Amino acid sequence: MPVNLTAPDPASLLPVAGMRLGIASAGIKKPGRRDITLIELAPGSRVAGVFTQNRFCAAPVAVCKQHLAAGAIRALVINTGNANAGTGDEGLARARLTCEAVARLMGCAAKNVLPFSTGVILEPLPVDKILTALPAAQADLAPDHWSEAAHAIMTTDIVAKGVSRQVQVGGSTVTITGIAKGSGMIHPNMATMLGYVATDAAIAPGLMPQLVKEVADVSFNCVTVDGDTSTNDSFILIATGQAGNAEIADPAGADYAALKAALSEVAIGLAQAMARDGEGATKFITVAVEGGRDRAECKQIAYAIARSPLVKTAFFASDPNLGRILAAIGYAGVTDLDVNALQVYLGDVLVAERGGRAASYTEAQGAAVMKEADIIVRVVLNRGHANATVWTCDFSYDYVKINAEYRT
Repeated sequence: MPVNLTAPDPASLLPVAGMRLGIASAGIKKPGRRDITLIELAPGSRVAGVFTQNRFCAAPVAVCKQHLAAGAIRALVINTGNANAGTGDEGLARARLTCEAVARLMGCAAKNVLPFSTGVILEPLPVDKILTALPAAQADLAPDHWSEAAHAIMTTDIVAKGVSRQVQVGGSTVTITGIAKGSGMIHPNMATMLGYVATDAAIAPGLMPQLVKEVADVSFNCVTVDGDTSTNDSFILIATGQAGNAEIADPAGADYAALKAALSEVAIGLAQAMARDGEGATKFITVAVEGGRDRAECKQIAYAIARSPLVKTAFFASDPNLGRILAAIGYAGVTDLDVNALQVYLGDVLVAERGGRAASYTEAQGAAVMKEADIIVRVVLNRGHANATVWTCDFSYDYVKINAEYRT
């Protein structure tokens, strides 16, 4: 079961002016499953995205990049149950066919539509089923269907993921709502999953690519479940410009900082929810590395710990076999690291210092922390002022079972 995570109250997911969402059933993988999401954007909306760096990127990712470059996005279409990845030229053709069908319904050009898919890789996209379901999704369009959309984009997720916030920007109340799916095949660069965060703030179009990257870097690029970067990972930032604030055009200004902080808070909530809902997860683990020379080396060490199967299985067993953490630090690739200078903490318990076990540490202390559902691992490098935090979960028997039976 998810670790200290429940689905958001539908009423807590606030409508974003200039957006409507519609849900329908295409029966792509399971009959009757609501697996199509259509999102309509008001004219003038600004959209930017970051995507997987997996070289086997899915057809919809390739099409999204092309259409974003053309600008003026008016609609998004998302299907679950089939990733349309590893499908070659035919996969590209089917993604484009989907965009053309949406464009006819929405009264725009195909290049104004972004397609997204998630599910099984290496199988043809059942485009006929999608095209049949699209009119029902259009008929279902409504501003308050965020919760329904959060459920419709799920695959192996147990809990739908959605977060809303409101913040004052330039004297106007700005609304931010985001949804995401992902619980397995989660590891950055970009990476996660599918994530959509929308705001009604007015933002200069030239700032959108910078803003989406900065938000992704502190959220979705700080989570790992299993170290596998998906073929379909996409994070999309939408700004409809209908909040009434003066357009944000200065990346060094207070309005930009306030909006970025609120967007980051929403995205971090979604990213952490993915780790809490990691396939088979029983523990949510925060790995914080402090006192590094730069953020890159801190993140490098944090990820070495967070993606280690031996570390993650020890957490599942509540076994304070903490030498595995030291081993991960050592092989992280920071070649000039002085292991005698660092400290390792499990929760508030000092575990290691001066190159070995802390004199004050007892096995009982470690065992007590390992039994908790939320655990913090803190590594203090004592070689600078940089820091980085990543989030992960344990590996359980159910992770193997879920992924062994994924196609059945």
